[in-house]
Amino acid sequence: MEPVVVERDSALATVTINRPERRNSLDAATKVALRDALAGVAADTAVRAVVLTGAGDHFCAGQDLGEHAGALEAGGATAAFATIDDHYAPIVRSLATMPKPVVAAVEGNCVGAGLGFALACDLRVLSSTATLITAFSAIGLTCDAGLAHTLPRAVGDARARELILLGERFSAERAVAWGVAATIAEPGEALTAATALAARLAAGPTAAYAESKRLIADTWNRSLDEAVTAEAAAQRRAGATADHAAAVSAFLAKERPTFTGR
Repeated sequence: MEPVVVERDSALATVTINRPERRNSLDAATKVALRDALAGVAADTAVRAVVLTGAGDHFCAGQDLGEHAGALEAGGATAAFATIDDHYAPIVRSLATMPKPVVAAVEGNCVGAGLGFALACDLRVLSSTATLITAFSAIGLTCDAGLAHTLPRAVGDARARELILLGERFSAERAVAWGVAATIAEPGEALTAATALAARLAAGPTAAYAESKRLIADTWNRSLDEAVTAEAAAQRRAGATADHAAAVSAFLAKERPTFTGR
């Protein structure tokens, strides 16, 4: 069974972590396959939106601790934690920076690196029964998978410190109240809802979406003056696209625009 499955439907790609018998925990083969699958859909210009999900009842339970224990015993911390540079960092970078929207469909457990992956996506659809947890402190570790960057931006500094240091579980309802996600689905329906959302995005002005992703990601490191300068440059690039010209013409003709992503 392939540890990661990629399915394409028109301009939409669905990437599924496929270890349901282990709650989609991340062993080496799964991390390599996920890293490569995301790099592939990021580079594929025919793909205009992506859904990330887990097979079965769970999104991702984080690192496979059985394999991690074996790596510690065989090669010590240096060997065991090489996975951060080799796998987790490239996965998170792909999710956060690919020039197209990414929607996470989250059922069941979303733990550790799995939570980091979900937060690296642009949007999240959570099952009402989803359970989220940072988990790192419980095993004597700190953050990876970009969580120290994405969680404070999602929930604020004070709450992020509580969630990381205390490692307490939180529900989908709390996640929405805190700003982690905007959409809750019925149990078992997160993928359906996320797919519908991603299909809507895939039919949109994806070149403009890419510009928006970059502006939002970079704004934390910019002054107001730098931000408005970056916006001006991005707006000029978006304004030069065929999508913008077609949308203006459609508006004036009182028609719905058709976007091509160009």
